[in-house]
Parts: sequence; structure tokens; C-alpha cells
Amino acid sequence: MRAAIFELLYILQGFWRAKSSSTIAGSSKRKKNKIQSKRRLKLPPQFVITRRSPLFVTWKIGRDKRLRGCIGTFSAMNLHSGLREYTLTSALKDSRFPPMTRDELPRLFCSVSLLTNFEDVCDYLDWEVGVHGIRIEFVNEKGSKRTATYLPEVAKEQGWDHIQTIDSLLRKGGYKAPISNEFRKTIKLTRYRSEKMTMSYTEYLAHRQHHHFQNGIGHPLPPYNHYS
Repeated sequence: MRAAIFELLYILQGFWRAKSSSTIAGSSKRKKNKIQSKRRLKLPPQFVITRRSPLFVTWKIGRDKRLRGCIGTFSAMNLHSGLREYTLTSALKDSRFPPMTRDELPRLFCSVSLLTNFEDVCDYLDWEVGVHGIRIEFVNEKGSKRTATYLPEVAKEQGWDHIQTIDSLLRKGGYKAPISNEFRKTIKLTRYRSEKMTMSYTEYLAHRQHHHFQNGIGHPLPPYNHYS
């Protein structure tokens, strides 16, 4: 899991390094820089992950750890390719937030959640706050099928009970009509658990610095400019 978190921050840092290089480069050098940027994003072999799992990438920012982006997939993906995809998707394409900027990097906290133990349940209350994540499927007031999910930590962090969590999730999924107990009973609910790990950008830099010195290079790592 630590390798997974390292990969997320490495990729995001590499994205801004590559973007900066592309902006500075003249038009005659852009093709060359694009190729070099792809090479810079290649992870060291010890951080290549071969496991397959559904996953979510969550970004939080600041001392109060405000949500900054969270997107994932319920399809089992190879983590090496899946983390690459959802690192940038969650940082740049979460429709609830503007795209993340390079200046925000030092204040970021990154979490990866690997989803496990999926169980379909008959009762929409058959899950435990703080233990299970939930994914609901419902038909909205226009007759369209919609889905929405909260990871296991969300309800506990917000101080919600089961009903508050379900109702918030319905709103998140776009349901706008009044919510009755009869409607809640029509929800199809899947509960799941997750393996989660979080790393701050500061911890990431310290980890890279330690690795740098272990390899016999005796000078500090600047925060952005070491990709080889």
C-alpha cells in the first residue's frame, strides 16, 4: 500500500513537471520534450504494483484536510495502470472542484482505497458506519437508473447515522424529490470494505529523500526537478 501512495504522488508531481517543461519549451522542441516527459513519469521498479483491485483515489488539502477530489472505479484494475489513470482524473477532473494546481502540492494529502469484500444486501440499513462503504443503485424521479457511493470513512467523518448517509448519497446521486422511507426500501445496496493508506506530500518528499541518500547521493532533493 505504501508503494501505491508513493506512485500517486510521484505521478502528480511528474504531471506538473512535464506540464512546466512543455510550456517553457519552444515549438521545435515540444515533441522531444513530450517523449522525455513520459520517461520522467516512469516509476522505479520497486514501486511498480501488479495487484488488481477496484480503487479510489482521494485528495485532501490543508490542515483541516478539506476534500479536494475523489474519483475511482468498481472495476478491478491493474494497480500500476489504474493508479496512473485515477491519480490525474481525481486531481483534475472531479466536477465538484476546479482542477488542482501545482501550487497546491505542498499542502496535499493523498489516499488510496482498495475496495474488497463486496456484498449485496436486502436491507438498506444492513451495514455498519465506519466499517462499510456503500454503493446504492436507484431509479430517480425521471425514471433513470442512478448510482452513488461513499467510502467507509465518509459517514463516520461526517457524524452521520444510516438514514442521514443514505439520504445524502441519494442527493449526491442526483435524486431531487422528497425522500420517503418507502423510497429508501427500493434502493439496491452493496456494502464493501477497503484497505486505505494516506500520505502527505511532505512525507512523500521525506521518503524520496531517504531513498536518494540510500543510493549514495549526498545532496538534498529539490521538490520538483528529479525525474530520470
